[in-house]
Amino acid sequence: MIDVAHLTKCYDQFTAVRDLSFSLGPGQVMGLVGPNGAGKTTTLRCIAGIIPPTQGSIRLGGVDVLAQPAEAKRQLAFIPDEPRLFEYLTVAQHLNFVARLYGVSDYVARAEPILAELEMTDKKDMLPGELSRGMKQKLAIACGLLHQPKAVIFDEPLTGLDPGGIRRMKEVMRRLSRDGTAIILSSHLLSLVEEVCTHLLILKNGEKVADGTVAEVQARYSGGSDISLEDVFFRATGDVEQRPS
Repeated sequence: MIDVAHLTKCYDQFTAVRDLSFSLGPGQVMGLVGPNGAGKTTTLRCIAGIIPPTQGSIRLGGVDVLAQPAEAKRQLAFIPDEPRLFEYLTVAQHLNFVARLYGVSDYVARAEPILAELEMTDKKDMLPGELSRGMKQKLAIACGLLHQPKAVIFDEPLTGLDPGGIRRMKEVMRRLSRDGTAIILSSHLLSLVEEVCTHLLILKNGEKVADGTVAEVQARYSGGSDISLEDVFFRATGDVEQRPS
């Protein structure tokens, strides 16, 4: 579903991402983690077609992002960490606008269960300025899911959510996975990654240091012991020495 081959992105003399390759299939949930400056945001923006790669290729559902950007982006929803909303459109008007952009004719029938799942049914007539930070995040997610994308990128999706919203967001990701959606979850919350992800990609200084299922990556760095994903992260990125078990 998401195929990245030899992705390199340079800004003048600085290489933010170097020769990155990975694939993600339907229903798989990949945690994208790494220290600040590892290249996570650049990678996500290249996949979403926001910025072009310097080298390499990206395909979404078999469609090349550079060669067919409009068709490729129809396969994807990119939910950024900071909701970007129109201040003078209500929740319902946001969904109407997105539906028109994607040519979704039955958007009301699609929107109602999404709003119910996100507990926003009673917020349809509210403007963004009347919503909490967490509700704005939920609205951005509702807009992203309306066209039923085959792949979804979540960038720090729990920002601003209360405990109930956090639980609901985990349920949404699990439901999307069960429905066959490929998901990239970028988060500094390793406990979240450990709880919902099937696969893991760890970056450092723009390069891949680990890639595979969560179990495979844990086994690689465990030294035969039972360790947490937090321990795996620090060992993989070299922030602490790997101690023999």
